[in-house]
Amino acid sequence: MNIANFLSLLRIILVPVVVIFLIQHSYGKALFTFTLAGLTDALDGALARLLSCQTVLGAYLDPIADKLLLTASFVTLSVLGVLPGWLTVIVISRDFIILLGIAILSMLSVPYVIKPAFVGKVTTALQIGTIFLALSFQAVSHNFSYDWIMIMCWLTGFFTVVSGLVYMARGIKFINVATVKEVKK
Repeated sequence: MNIANFLSLLRIILVPVVVIFLIQHSYGKALFTFTLAGLTDALDGALARLLSCQTVLGAYLDPIADKLLLTASFVTLSVLGVLPGWLTVIVISRDFIILLGIAILSMLSVPYVIKPAFVGKVTTALQIGTIFLALSFQAVSHNFSYDWIMIMCWLTGFFTVVSGLVYMARGIKFINVATVKEVKK
């Protein structure tokens, strides 16, 4: 196991720690732990590229760790009433639809390449930023307006929907290309 994969595993281990701190309303500790997990995300990718130690395991671990951290954080913050439930439904629905699309492509034996779209990267950054902002608001005695969090929620929701549509369009394109190749045989 290389250092990049270790950092992805560490992020997975930090997920229940973040949730426990949230349940205990220890928002400062949750913010610190979430930030630490975010740093492992930035580091694992950078180190994998820098040290040329990208692995198949890492290609699976990294997005799994990201999804676990974001999903657990959104669900817990929604249950606690810190973030709106509608945003959590959008975030989880998009990820479910993407996983369903991958499953369908696999069942149909359609060749596909999973490459993150730019809008997907923006969406992930906005989701992380939304959680960070909400945790900061809770941790530092509400030193800024909650309106900023709601603006961030709407922006995140919009980009999450758009990126979901982009990935759906990609999936349909993969199926169409495979169908055309099959017909030509």
